[in-house]
Amino acid sequence: MSKSILKTHLKSLTKEQVIDFVMQVYDNVKPAKEFMEYYLNPNEQVMFEKYKKIIVQEFYSTTKYGDPRTRFSVCKKAIANFRTLHPSPFLLADLMLTLAENACKFTYDYGDM
Repeated sequence: MSKSILKTHLKSLTKEQVIDFVMQVYDNVKPAKEFMEYYLNPNEQVMFEKYKKIIVQEFYSTTKYGDPRTRFSVCKKAIANFRTLHPSPFLLADLMLTLAENACKFTYDYGDM
């Protein structure tokens, strides 16, 4: 579906129907919920800390087992999700560097895998 078709359809709905639609999207789509919460309360630092924690957890887990997972796909997804919020370039670069720093530190601590 193109944006123009969606826009035409949304214009044909009443205000209450649009509100119901947005509430359904908010309840059922986790990325949309996160985006809407960020849109209403744009606190970049809180979101940055959330995604930074995801990256650090992949290399240095705080679970009772403590085994690192080192899934770069999870780290890259965290960066991509943070990028969709359109944060400041400084925080985006800092998050990208967090991945590189933790990967290098992990390699230094545990050796090359």
